[in-house]
This record gives sequence, C-alpha cells and structure tokens, in this order.
Amino acid sequence: MDQIARTPQQIGAIVRRQRKKLGLTQDDLGTRIHLRQATISKVESGEPATRLQTLLNTLSALDLEIVIRPRTRGSANEIEDLF
Repeated sequence: MDQIARTPQQIGAIVRRQRKKLGLTQDDLGTRIHLRQATISKVESGEPATRLQTLLNTLSALDLEIVIRPRTRGSANEIEDLF
C-alpha cells in the first residue's frame, strides 16, 4: 500500500510503523544500518536536519523506498489524518 508523506513527521511515522510491524526496536534497526538508537529516534520524530543518506539507509533496512510523483490535491491536514 502506498503511503503519502509531505512532512518529516509523516515520514517518521511511516518509518516507526514499519519498524514496529517488523518487530524491531530502534536499537535493532540502528544496528542493521550502523547508527545509534538516538539517530533512529530522530528520524522517527521527524527531525528536519536528518541527512538524506541516513533516511535512505533507514528506508532500505525496512524494505521501503521513495517514489516521486506529481503531488495529489489533498491538503497537508487531510494527509495527516491518514496517520
């Protein structure tokens, strides 16, 4: 199922949901990609200063990917309701 994210917080929520779905702790995920648990926590909280490579490595470890497409017409608040 595709998930739409327009904010760092929405991306973080997707990461958190997938990590939990896979039965991983933040520490488990961090170990997989050689990052500290605190870094995973920042990704999941939507820390705006997260490096793109950190995000890509995190998504890869969770078997997720980014898809770029034209923006849908839903507002950020409507998208937020999905979370």
